[in-house]
Amino acid sequence: MRELTPPRPLTVILPGVITLAAVSFLWGSFYTIEEGHVGIVKRFSEAKEQVNPGLHFKIPFVDTIEVIEVRTRKNTEVLPAASSEQMPLDAEVSVNWTVDKASAFKLFVEYGGLDQFESRILDTRLRSAAKAAISRYTAEQIIVNRASVISEIASELDDTMANFPVKLDSVQLDNVNLPNVYLQSIQTKQTQKNLAEAEKYTLEKQKLVAQQAVNTAEAEAKSTELRATAEANAIRMTGLAEAEAIEAKARALKNNPLIVQLTLAQKWDGAQPKMIAGDSGLILQMKNPVE
Repeated sequence: MRELTPPRPLTVILPGVITLAAVSFLWGSFYTIEEGHVGIVKRFSEAKEQVNPGLHFKIPFVDTIEVIEVRTRKNTEVLPAASSEQMPLDAEVSVNWTVDKASAFKLFVEYGGLDQFESRILDTRLRSAAKAAISRYTAEQIIVNRASVISEIASELDDTMANFPVKLDSVQLDNVNLPNVYLQSIQTKQTQKNLAEAEKYTLEKQKLVAQQAVNTAEAEAKSTELRATAEANAIRMTGLAEAEAIEAKARALKNNPLIVQLTLAQKWDGAQPKMIAGDSGLILQMKNPVE
């Protein structure tokens, strides 16, 4: 019988190992960066370059990739603080911010990435800015006029973060809590203030209505005065016109006596006079011929 020769282990295993190594090498040579992020290529742990979203090539076992998010992020700090009245106050302050995409490489080199930047730089400055701004306000102002407090915090934070490669978008102040005794005091004061404002509004409205009545009366008086003046001027002009007409008529009679006869003739109705003056001065009654 013929004996079977055992397979050679290296001959069978080596090609599989080489194939597996080649596949692993090729597979590890490519990587992708998602939208809203950038990649930092590190070669033997040294940052070399920044790459944008998409498919990229790297040297396997030599290059590693750190991903930095460049979309808007939100950091929140819970802080116990005190107002100018040294009143105990709890609140949450938050900031929306974005890494400057063009400066992501600088942020990684100088601060070691997002986590390091947030814990060492952003969070500490956010707490400091919030406490500094809140300390300038009374508890009542913080509750009633929160927008002003937020604006003050944002201004403080903008100043202290001006030299860092990030953009601050907005600041929020939430979950502001005071002891009940202080809240009741604030609510009472606010109610009294609202009542005073309402009373002031009522008085101003009454004053406005009264002023409108005065203005209306003055306007009516002025209108009456103007009408009276117009009527007086009309009467005066009519009188002047009549006087001028009489004067013109008198001049016409003086210059032409026959105009009297003309006027009488124009007004004669064709009937004979019923009485005439005789030579002796007697007035004689004239009879109508028909009678």
